[in-house]
Amino acid sequence: MGNRLTQIATRTGDAGTTGLGNNQRVSKNSLRIHAMGDVDELNSHIGLLLCEPLPDAVRTLLVEVQHQLFNLGGELSIPGYELLKADAVLALDEALAHHNAALPRLQEFILPAGTRAAAQAHVCRTVARRAERMVVALGNEEAINDAPRQYLNRLSDLMFVLARVLNRMDGGDDVYWKSERLAQQNATE
Repeated sequence: MGNRLTQIATRTGDAGTTGLGNNQRVSKNSLRIHAMGDVDELNSHIGLLLCEPLPDAVRTLLVEVQHQLFNLGGELSIPGYELLKADAVLALDEALAHHNAALPRLQEFILPAGTRAAAQAHVCRTVARRAERMVVALGNEEAINDAPRQYLNRLSDLMFVLARVLNRMDGGDDVYWKSERLAQQNATE
């Protein structure tokens, strides 16, 4: 990877370009930089979620996710380089299966609400979806590996599931959308 930063105010970006990990300069408005920024924002939101009281297993999982997101960002910063491995995607699949198994089946859409930790997990979910869309857009323009796109897809699903887990942490529940269909169904039962 390129040189590590030894100073932050380099002034090299004043003209609207930034350096990639391979020392190539690109526009700060390029798809690659947008994708890197969305991944960085997601990692920061997960850091905020980690400030909340969480079950130990969820905390450990999210810390590992932060490390993998850093790998993902590093991979995006060096065109053609691979840092995020397929086993990182597999680890998310396993976490999804584990946490989903303990949840009741959804009967209706849920709102991104509930406890503060659950609401923050939903924010992480939406930022992960945006990062995924940006990685897909980048992949339409340049060759990128599959793992970054797959990882963000699984991570957004996992954040949805973790929001449900966190809403139940102290005996709570999901916040359900008040749909007309559900109201009619409950009225006829």
